[in-house]
Amino acid sequence: MTTEDRRAQQRDGGSAAPAADAIRGTARGTAPAPLSILDLATVGVGHTPAQALAATTTLARSAEEWGYHRFWVAEHHGMPGVASSTPAVLLAHLGAHTTTLRLGSGGVMLPNHAPLAIAEQFGLLEALHPGRIDLGLGRAPGTDAATARALRRGLGEGADDFPRQLAELTHFLDGSFPAEHAYARLTAVPKGEGRPPVWLLGSSGFSAQLAGRLGLPFAFAHHFSSVNTLPALDLYRSEFRPSAVLDEPYALIGVGAVAADDRDAARRLARSAALGMLRLRRGNPGPIPTPEEAESYPYSPMEADFIDEWLGNVVLGSPGEVADGLEALRKRTGVEELMVTSHIHGHEARLRSYGLIAEAYGLTGTGTGAGAGGSAG
Repeated sequence: MTTEDRRAQQRDGGSAAPAADAIRGTARGTAPAPLSILDLATVGVGHTPAQALAATTTLARSAEEWGYHRFWVAEHHGMPGVASSTPAVLLAHLGAHTTTLRLGSGGVMLPNHAPLAIAEQFGLLEALHPGRIDLGLGRAPGTDAATARALRRGLGEGADDFPRQLAELTHFLDGSFPAEHAYARLTAVPKGEGRPPVWLLGSSGFSAQLAGRLGLPFAFAHHFSSVNTLPALDLYRSEFRPSAVLDEPYALIGVGAVAADDRDAARRLARSAALGMLRLRRGNPGPIPTPEEAESYPYSPMEADFIDEWLGNVVLGSPGEVADGLEALRKRTGVEELMVTSHIHGHEARLRSYGLIAEAYGLTGTGTGAGAGGSAG
């Protein structure tokens, strides 16, 4: 069965459609593919990390009610505008405030950690919230070089050793070390009957190729590496080998998306994220600036070009315009799932953006949700 056949059966509700498994999502409403959310627990100017985390909790509950498929958080360090430094801790909290939403890391930066520690953390998450946890793994540090060195002190490893670390983590998750291996007698506890599916994340071709060769699902960071999206997806598909996990490729892309009443309003919101990224790229990370600050900032010609280029990669506008833009991107990339992210200032604006996108697709979830105009509280 092809991916398009599966999508059609899911939309039509045909009896021949296979049950959704731990990897493949189900398209809801009029969406042609599953829709998910990547959230960074955004800390904006004038807000505290505690407020940002409360807003992320509200967003996760609303995402479940609206009908989004999964909700991922990402590991970042040394960034005042991002509060999700420890995905496992935040996922445990979000799991306690939701009931059906898939939760996962988008991702855990594996070279920052001992594989056994990650196997234990996500084994515990799976025990707490069985059948709802995804383990997305990246090979980048998620921070600057100095912070990476501080995180990895004593590990003696880095991104270049990622394939070996991944293999070790997989053996811990499965309890499958060869009898002669030094870790054969070790068990990552708690260990239940199931374990979270492993995803590989990437913004270039390395993880795409590795995911394909291992037969794993692949998530590409289109929202900040769009020039590499198609080459990486082509490499993933060409290198794909069927595995016990997947019989055919399954890829999603992270997409910057901002919905508002009209295109001008959405662009104004998105400029705050663009200015925040400009400062990050210049080694001066901080809380996400307000739209007013982004409007009044004295951009140099080079900075203005950066902002325009960044905004050109964001799907923004009215709800209908965003839905059309996402569908065009899905068709162009051929991905099986879209994961939207709105890294903008203002908890209410962010919540409303995701609500408007859900409304545009007529998503249906477990309840009525906070509504397109809902408040983050």
